[in-house]
Amino acid sequence: MPPKLGRRAALALPLLPAPVLAQGYQPRALTILVPSAPGGTLDALARFFGQAMAPQLGRGVVVENVGGAGGLIGMQRAARAEPDGNTLVFGNMGVMAVAHALNPGAGFDPRRDMAPITLVADVPMVLAASPKRGLRSLSALLDHIRRNGEKATFGTAGLGTTSHLAPGYLLHLAGLKATLVAYRGAGPALADLAAGTVDAVIDQTVTMIPGHRGGTAVALAVSAPRRIPQLPDVPSFAEAGLPGFDLVIWNAFAAPPGTPAPILAHMAEALEAAQQDPALQARLAELASTAPPPEQRGPAYMQARILADVARWTDLVRVAGLNRE
Repeated sequence: MPPKLGRRAALALPLLPAPVLAQGYQPRALTILVPSAPGGTLDALARFFGQAMAPQLGRGVVVENVGGAGGLIGMQRAARAEPDGNTLVFGNMGVMAVAHALNPGAGFDPRRDMAPITLVADVPMVLAASPKRGLRSLSALLDHIRRNGEKATFGTAGLGTTSHLAPGYLLHLAGLKATLVAYRGAGPALADLAAGTVDAVIDQTVTMIPGHRGGTAVALAVSAPRRIPQLPDVPSFAEAGLPGFDLVIWNAFAAPPGTPAPILAHMAEALEAAQQDPALQARLAELASTAPPPEQRGPAYMQARILADVARWTDLVRVAGLNRE
């Protein structure tokens, strides 16, 4: 027996499109699975969007963190969930495209094992050094790596994540080697960055702006085309001398495979409405996150983007010799 609906959710039922009701849709509190530990970019953005979605859906929204294996465990959990519109997964370019390029035999294929809903946020990446190191520029960090070689360290959110790919890509462009230290999420990596256990971290602005402002990280460069207002003292990678590093990370919602198209469309509409929430817009703007343009939203575009990015990063991993080590 489905759980008893609250008054607000019950009142919302007649507002659901007829095709959705025809699917036997039994809405309860929506669970958003986040394939990472608390405290990172995915966790923060999922909670922002969950709060904005709840009024649109007329029911509660619960965020559940399922970290481990660079997001693979959470994505596998989402792939096994019932395709009934009561479970979504919130991921990014890392877990939804790059991870498969890095480890195609891991048991999750984003092209097959999830039902895309829509892209919701594009977020630049920020390179930051530990405040314990005294490094104040990209060139200073690269010199530090040249001197120390593989004794120099980057903390990452885990194997297969964008924050693990990013330093590997940066080192490839700079022709250098360092050691990548994988954590179970961005939060632990940033804690060790503040403590001086690792030299540097590259992660999205959502986590790095607060760290820079709070003095627990020293931002050295941002992957946006130009400086961003939220970090006016931090140059772009091009300005800092490494124009090839242009990673901007898309973040998106998906459902379990087999979720009916009307339910996917209903969720996409709820997210489109949530994007108009002034509180959400203010939070995203503060963290340099931007909504994709209208032509880059919806299930069809997201599916095409996943296909293109899996192919792109598979080629790059091969050419650049990037891997999960």
